[in-house]
Amino acid sequence: MKQTEKNTYTEEEIEELKKWFESQQLPGELALDKATYIPNLRDTLDRLLEQANLCCGNPKMQGCIILLERIREKLVSQSK
Repeated sequence: MKQTEKNTYTEEEIEELKKWFESQQLPGELALDKATYIPNLRDTLDRLLEQANLCCGNPKMQGCIILLERIREKLVSQSK
């Protein structure tokens, strides 16, 4: 489910992301990369998921979904 592979995400894919995050033991904060620090991960995820639900059909508004994917990838890599 990478942005490079498609132009938009479906509501079902957003729901899948939401369920994945809900099933995880999340840290309170996350350093996504050298320039991106998220001090309140749960609050940030809630806001990004809300935005993703509103923007999922608009190919120009996929940034929030791409960020959710990056956060998930980082959490998966940290759990290994």
